[in-house]
Amino acid sequence: MSIHLGAKAGDVAERVLLPGDPLRAKFVAEHFLEDVRCYNEVRGMYGFTGLYKGVPVSVQGTGMGNPSISIYVTELIQDYGAKKLIRIGTCGAMQKELQIRDIVLAQAVSSDSNMTEKIFLGCNYAPSADFGLLLKAYQESVRRNANVHVGNVYNSDEFYRETLARLHKFMEFGVLAVEMESTALYTLAAKYGVRALSILTVGSQLLTNERSAHKDSEQSFNQMAEIALETIIADEEGFESENIVNHFT
Repeated sequence: MSIHLGAKAGDVAERVLLPGDPLRAKFVAEHFLEDVRCYNEVRGMYGFTGLYKGVPVSVQGTGMGNPSISIYVTELIQDYGAKKLIRIGTCGAMQKELQIRDIVLAQAVSSDSNMTEKIFLGCNYAPSADFGLLLKAYQESVRRNANVHVGNVYNSDEFYRETLARLHKFMEFGVLAVEMESTALYTLAAKYGVRALSILTVGSQLLTNERSAHKDSEQSFNQMAEIALETIIADEEGFESENIVNHFT
């Protein structure tokens, strides 16, 4: 048992999905996993472990923002031995080619958070995804005919902001979307030598002020969850080099 998780040793799988909303953790467990058991209800931040195609997978709510996800990711890694962690969440599109329900794979993260500045004594650090997970998620997205985009995302500590100037500057430099948790996830994964990826679904389009309807949101979340589950149970050592050439040239 850790400070914020009520799980006992062995309750959490090495593969963990990380939705921000704990009720979405419950939804994934109930709709996609078999032989499910709840290992955490502390602070209402549900955590479950079950089987996906016979492979143990956990799904743990993280809350919103870098401080919240950093608590759960640190304890999942340090206290329970998590090795693969995939965030499944929503984002706001910052480029016109991104549409509601599209999938965004966060290859790297730009941020207004000072989390990395504190760790690296005022220097800039570029948090990035695990390439094997990124590649598998891209291949799985293409296989499912999802509209998928790979690139830089903007991680912000603000949801409501006084000015849009910083947001527009990131748009000018081609950043795909904005979200609130990937800096902490990628940085902590690098620190502890584990593998991480953020798979995001577009819930709003900032250039047009469109927002997904509830039905669209549920459908896109289901697609994202399935992509994440297939990715997290895959054996990346089986990838062929020609697949990398085909998809990234």
